Amino acid sequence: MPSDVLLLGLGKRFGEVSMNTGPSTLGREQGAKPFGVSFDSAPYLILWELTRACALNCVHCRASAIRQRDQRELTFEECKAVMDQLSEFGKPLIVLTGGDPVWRPDLFQIIKAAKERGFTLAITPSATPRTTENVIQSLKESGIARVAVSLDGPDQQSHDDFRRVKGSFEWTNNIINWANRYELPLQINSTIWRGNFHLFEQLVKKVEDSNAVLWSAFFLVPTGRAAREMQISAAEAEEILEKMTALSGRAKFDVKATAAPHFRRVLLEHLQKGECQDSDLSGLSPSMKLGALRSYQSVNDGKGIMFISHVGDIYPSGFLPLRCGNTRENSLVEIYRNSPLFKALRNPDLLRGKCGECQYKAVCGGSRARAFAESGDYLAEDSLCSYADG
Repeated sequence: MPSDVLLLGLGKRFGEVSMNTGPSTLGREQGAKPFGVSFDSAPYLILWELTRACALNCVHCRASAIRQRDQRELTFEECKAVMDQLSEFGKPLIVLTGGDPVWRPDLFQIIKAAKERGFTLAITPSATPRTTENVIQSLKESGIARVAVSLDGPDQQSHDDFRRVKGSFEWTNNIINWANRYELPLQINSTIWRGNFHLFEQLVKKVEDSNAVLWSAFFLVPTGRAAREMQISAAEAEEILEKMTALSGRAKFDVKATAAPHFRRVLLEHLQKGECQDSDLSGLSPSMKLGALRSYQSVNDGKGIMFISHVGDIYPSGFLPLRCGNTRENSLVEIYRNSPLFKALRNPDLLRGKCGECQYKAVCGGSRARAFAESGDYLAEDSLCSYADG
């Protein structure tokens, strides 16, 4: 399962980010402190790939997952050392991902250690026979705050063809039912790509029936196994984001976009047209289900996010494969705060192309992972955005 897909909607317990001065001044919110520290000092979200092992063979897999565990994986003791480092950031949210984290025999030991340190945890198990009803019940009892499962089509054929394992759709439905049975908050992640663009409304209906608390629509990034031709066009992305904006006003669940930060621009455009009476984005939530958007500034690759691989390699995100160090040798805190790459990613003034000229660059910034995947330049413009000033 793609790790960056899980941007939690748990952030409502943190502070608001006022955006009531219009898009031209939004960059001044750079120093805002949504959960006690700025994104220059600490990430909001840690995406932690516990293993690369997974029984699925997904068309787009970021991790290019394999069918066995890597002998170089961080040990349990090394995992505890990582948590101790993460504690220096305060209490960022941690997503346990993979591959399939259920492959780790010490998974529940890791969860217990993290809970003992006061972290809020979510997990992204793969929809395979390894994720049993007992596993879901145990996750609930262990204190996991949310389970996220991928649903990439409204029916067996569309989903299983994407995951390339027959029966994955059935197991996805099992996890959804078990999560509801044990009252474990459920998130649905869906990859939006050329193969399911025409099924958007049917997919939404399936999410509506799932009793999910959050739907994260992930706009495919051509990295890992994913190829550029699998992406939808910028015009199609705009169409989907408009539909998501409408959905956010009527759905019972929160709605968010992953790897399409221009969703923020679309929301602001609707706000400026007077379609919402609130004067800033932080006030949209009562009428528009936007999840963690209220609590973030502009979360993007390396800006509010850090990714840790199964062997301890440190990246700005799971979709931006630029290694900055390793937890066995380097300080997570030092890398996040002072790595030239991380610092550049947090500076919208360095963006190039139309992203660099855009009035919304501080609240959007484009997908840095997509820019890198397509051009080799992580500061280049994001081709999936159709917006142009003027």
